[in-house]
Amino acid sequence: MATTRLEKTFTASNRKTFTISTWIKRSALTVNNCIYSAGTNDSTDRELLVFLADAGEEDKLYFNAKVSNSTVAQFYTSRQFRDVGAFYHIVLAFDTTQATDTNRMKLYVNGELQTFQSVTYPNQNRDMNTNNTVHKIGSTVANGQYFNGLMSYFAFVDGTQYDPSYFGETDSSSGIWKWKSPSVTYGTNGFFLKMDTSSPGTDTSGNSNTFTASGTPTLTQDNASNNLATMNPLDNYYQGSIFSNGNNTFLTTDVSTTYNTSSIMVNTGKWYVECKVVSGSATTNIGIVGEMADATTGQIKAKEFGYAYISNGEFGNNGSASSYGSSYANGDIIGIALDCTNNKLYFSKNGTFQDSGNPSAGSGGKTITAVASTTLGLYTFAACDTSNGDVRTFSFNFGNGFFGTTAVASSNADAAGHGLFEYAVPTGFFTLNTKNLNTYGG
Repeated sequence: MATTRLEKTFTASNRKTFTISTWIKRSALTVNNCIYSAGTNDSTDRELLVFLADAGEEDKLYFNAKVSNSTVAQFYTSRQFRDVGAFYHIVLAFDTTQATDTNRMKLYVNGELQTFQSVTYPNQNRDMNTNNTVHKIGSTVANGQYFNGLMSYFAFVDGTQYDPSYFGETDSSSGIWKWKSPSVTYGTNGFFLKMDTSSPGTDTSGNSNTFTASGTPTLTQDNASNNLATMNPLDNYYQGSIFSNGNNTFLTTDVSTTYNTSSIMVNTGKWYVECKVVSGSATTNIGIVGEMADATTGQIKAKEFGYAYISNGEFGNNGSASSYGSSYANGDIIGIALDCTNNKLYFSKNGTFQDSGNPSAGSGGKTITAVASTTLGLYTFAACDTSNGDVRTFSFNFGNGFFGTTAVASSNADAAGHGLFEYAVPTGFFTLNTKNLNTYGG
């Protein structure tokens, strides 16, 4: 949500019993990222749920509630939350009428009750700020500590303390906790914001408690029911590349000659992604890589299992480069079509596949080493670098429909109906997301 938020002011309802459920995907770590707040003053009368940046508490979830400048409820989680490639399901459930203090305030993540490093439980029958003032999603009461990442399926239940099973369930095949449509009674001030591709603040609970957006939220295809790949700041071989726009845009730095990779790796199936070269003038390598390495080991094209379309028009692999296609520059969009079934790789420039390749027909294309022979048995799809540690900005579209904050001009989906791309997805190739991975392999 970056520098945007959603907000709505409520009149008093049940202030003792409520449930908050939301699904979030982090983009920035070790920064204060506020998920939710309510109150009238950030310092004296507020509630907030935030990922922390404080030394020693980095990336832990923190909740604090103050009334008249006195803390009435608080916790720090025992664990950190540093996964930037998946959605976390967070449920905060209150019922201060409970006789046992540990039942008055509960936090669940991905269906599991969390333990606290330290905790102050609310007194019995304590009235909280929630449900009596402004609710803000994605920022503090004072409009700071904006949430940096993606958020979807935000539910607030007025008057009932629910456990996570009302909002999620364990997948019978994978064992992974996944989203399900809430089966709850929302109560007077309850709401359910899907935050989908229409309006992020629209309430679909039936209560018409629609929120107002401040700023310009980017409405993406990436959500808790269908998680898309992004670039991965934890695989930041540039040791300083700057990530933004949900980790789909990154700016390289002049630290060294190394590469950045995506959050999902594959070993079967056929996949398509687009990368726009935004700015800068450094020689660029866009492609895939089949091994993990440290920051001193060079570019994609230098790798045994690295394959790159180079900005001078060459194709590079294992330290060698040869003539391949047209050169590309700022504003050009490079498509990558990876065929793990036939061990072929194709690149397009602005919709035209290079070197007479035709991925839809399975003709042409560069032969790559079978994925089972690579170091990890997986290909990172995609990867990108610049030479000599030069500065350049790239924006990847893994099907979200954006290059940075600019929407694609076209609306090309894959055959499964997923993704929004600038150019047509080759026949038989798919968007790299969890639904397609489950169906077409990964």
